[in-house]
Amino acid sequence: MEHSNRSMQPVPILCLSVLLFVATQQQFAIADAKIILRTFHVGNLTISRLCQSTVITAVNGKLPGPTIDVHEGDTLLVHVINESPYDLTIHWHGIFQKLSAWADGPNMITQCPIQSGGSYVYRFNVMGQEGTLWWHAHVSYLRATLHGPLIIRPREAYPFPKPDKEVTIILGEWWKDNVVDVDTQALLTGGVPNISDAFTINGKPGDQYECSKDMYRLTVYSGKTYLLRIINAALDHQLFFKVAGHSFTVVAIDATYTNPYTTDVIVTAPGQTVDALMVADASPSLYYMSARAYASSKGAYNNSTATAILQYNYNTSLSSSSQPLAPKASMPVMPAATDTDTAHRFYTGPTSLVRPGNPTAVPLEVSTRMFVAFGLGLATCQPQQLLCNQTRGALAASMNNVSFQFPTGISLLEAHYKGANGVYTTDFPNKPAVLYDFTSNKIGMAPFTEKATKVKRLRYNETVELVLQNTAILGTESHPIHLHGFNFFVLAQDFGNYEESKARAMYNLVDPQVRNTVAVPAGGWAVIRFVANNPGVWIMHCHLDMHLPMGLATVFEVEDGPTADAILPPPPSDFPIC
Repeated sequence: MEHSNRSMQPVPILCLSVLLFVATQQQFAIADAKIILRTFHVGNLTISRLCQSTVITAVNGKLPGPTIDVHEGDTLLVHVINESPYDLTIHWHGIFQKLSAWADGPNMITQCPIQSGGSYVYRFNVMGQEGTLWWHAHVSYLRATLHGPLIIRPREAYPFPKPDKEVTIILGEWWKDNVVDVDTQALLTGGVPNISDAFTINGKPGDQYECSKDMYRLTVYSGKTYLLRIINAALDHQLFFKVAGHSFTVVAIDATYTNPYTTDVIVTAPGQTVDALMVADASPSLYYMSARAYASSKGAYNNSTATAILQYNYNTSLSSSSQPLAPKASMPVMPAATDTDTAHRFYTGPTSLVRPGNPTAVPLEVSTRMFVAFGLGLATCQPQQLLCNQTRGALAASMNNVSFQFPTGISLLEAHYKGANGVYTTDFPNKPAVLYDFTSNKIGMAPFTEKATKVKRLRYNETVELVLQNTAILGTESHPIHLHGFNFFVLAQDFGNYEESKARAMYNLVDPQVRNTVAVPAGGWAVIRFVANNPGVWIMHCHLDMHLPMGLATVFEVEDGPTADAILPPPPSDFPIC
């Protein structure tokens, strides 16, 4: 039973807002593009999971939240009305936000939060992107229940056989406790948040948990082809996903097309998406879909399994929720939670589809090279960490030994636009101050890191190459690194310390993966390259949510370009203030 407190008040008229935004975006216009208007009422929802009623924060009384379905070239305006008790923002994960950085959504980076009782219209064009993305809250742990799909359809045909049906599969996590309280407790103590109680498939845990009957069911027809749009919306776990008796052909990752890649297991890090074709070619029966953790570190993790049911339409009576489906269903053999080989094989396997007239053009001339060593450490307890052990310090995370400190009085983008002083500095280092054996935990390096708001300033249109080096000072772990405002080319990745000569021999400059989130191998490295052609302020951070407030982030400040279509416009009139 689910109950929402969403009010039915009329939506304010947005005509003037629409006209003003569209007038500033004419250079991006496509002849048959549409203006899509959506309204998000964010409020409390009472929902029962694991035989316990919990009040969550949800959009329009749904978990997962509503699907936004657009075509490439459309303009999207989403009016977010915050009827929840929490200040919040919404991020449109993977959307470039070309000249609309004010709509990107990370809290205190591109905006102050929408206060409880307030509202904000996110306005942006969806240009040059096709495939599966998603939206989610970008404050505290709220994205555990504030998330939903963002599907971008092509203007022309798919570059793969047209599926008979499309199905969205959202993998998530569930806490019995209030997720904001979980996050707050970790902040106060300077430790890690409590592990989730369950994983979910489309908001439901399945029948492998004590006192759980909530299970997503998908009916298929023999011989038909299904496009599964798989989204990892989990907060702190990378996930294996399988369907018993079936295999997949991956055709896109992070809303970029790939060459066909055949596999029987999908592996996703938080923030990533995978589009995969699945043919219903098994014997008509019942089959489990399963999701479980890929645990790349030696730390504690959720060792449970979420399940859903895939059923062939040979007996429609089986769709009744009263049928005892589980004893008849076939269960997939899942990889071990620590199966790094399987995870790495999938993460490195797909390559980009290079299409005639639309090549994947890797920029060959690099303007700026950076070496970013990142991982966990310790920092001095902050004043708000009232339960922190002052002797030990607080758990922290850093990039090049700078633990990112979020501003409090003004967002970075507003400070950038206004030229405000004292909010941030532009001295984020291009490399670590000290080079050492990054993947050894026996080097005696001091684990303490500096808290600061430092950004890296980039000239418009320069090409940036980043070596992302995982460190082991407090243990190794695969970190999904997400860059806002851009896609990037993943040129190479491997385990151990980055060695330039060996790494360059591995570079794929022909058809490398194009992503917005890369799972850097545990105790390893990845090399990415992107063009800074989007003026604004863009955060790059670990998409394990426990690590973001610890400081595992940095920011790129991209200057305006030389022409009118490369200059960040002013903020909209309803831009939230702190």
